[in-house]
Amino acid sequence: MAEDTDALAAMTRILSPHCRVTEMSGGALIADWRRTRFLGMTATDLRKFADEGSEERAELVTGLLRAGCATTRRKEHSDAEVGLWLRGVHLLIRTLGFGRVLRLLSLAAPDYARTDLPTAEDVAQLKRAVQSHSRRSWFVNDDCKAEAVTAFVLLRRRGLKAVLHVGVREHPFALHAWTSSAGLCIPDADPRGHAFTPVLSIGCGGQ
Repeated sequence: MAEDTDALAAMTRILSPHCRVTEMSGGALIADWRRTRFLGMTATDLRKFADEGSEERAELVTGLLRAGCATTRRKEHSDAEVGLWLRGVHLLIRTLGFGRVLRLLSLAAPDYARTDLPTAEDVAQLKRAVQSHSRRSWFVNDDCKAEAVTAFVLLRRRGLKAVLHVGVREHPFALHAWTSSAGLCIPDADPRGHAFTPVLSIGCGGQ
């Protein structure tokens, strides 16, 4: 039913990244992967989530908050935190190699994270922070690989959809990496007007 679908969507929006909700015949099941536990909800309680202004829904949300299954708002990464992640990722790439770092993404960006859509404003703000730190740092020095991995990890750790692309250009030969989310790319997918053909795309959980 459409009402049940709306209720599931409303519940998914407030759940923590480590929780997933599945519709059942008698209601819904919340899987809390951080604590390895499962919480059941009746069909009646599930439908209350469709009415975002009701007191009954507020009580249910409060219960989920106390249980550690919901967050009042997504935590945004501070500017200083973005800079630390960027330098750390760049150092990791230089130490382990880009290929090995890509294989570690399933640990840094787990596949049980929430998959609701980020806003263009969220991604644009992150893009400004990442590129500002990248251009100011002599250590990172505009490294597209570090920028793309940092953006992918930070977006996914907030439970937001993001896809990391690695592309190639034949003439002259060059490789480029970028993360796409909400219609924006971090860094730009076509720097200086040069188009790159994606040869690898990594989505949820490093898959």
